[in-house]
Amino acid sequence: MGIKIIENFDSSFSLDPEVKTALFELLKSEAFLQQVAQALKCDQVEFTELLFQPVPYTTATPKGMPAEFEKFHNSADYAIVNVPPNFMFKAKVFKPSRLCAIYRKAS
Repeated sequence: MGIKIIENFDSSFSLDPEVKTALFELLKSEAFLQQVAQALKCDQVEFTELLFQPVPYTTATPKGMPAEFEKFHNSADYAIVNVPPNFMFKAKVFKPSRLCAIYRKAS
């Protein structure tokens, strides 16, 4: 079986307002913010309210994310975190099956 090269991948998605609110509450919870800050070895982090769906690696998306989010990948002031599957389930996010959240290092 060969490797399939994907030229275009639609990474757009939308969340219902109540689903988005539930997910954002989980991503902004104090316990999770502390966990992310500890993993990043900084004092504090702030959720930017930016989410994206990981995409297949292509020549246009070599980092596995939509091109407009690559600036966060290359910045020492931001961190990209996989949204935990249990958060996705609690917030009733079933499509897309994976999301990444962007956090800003506050210190």
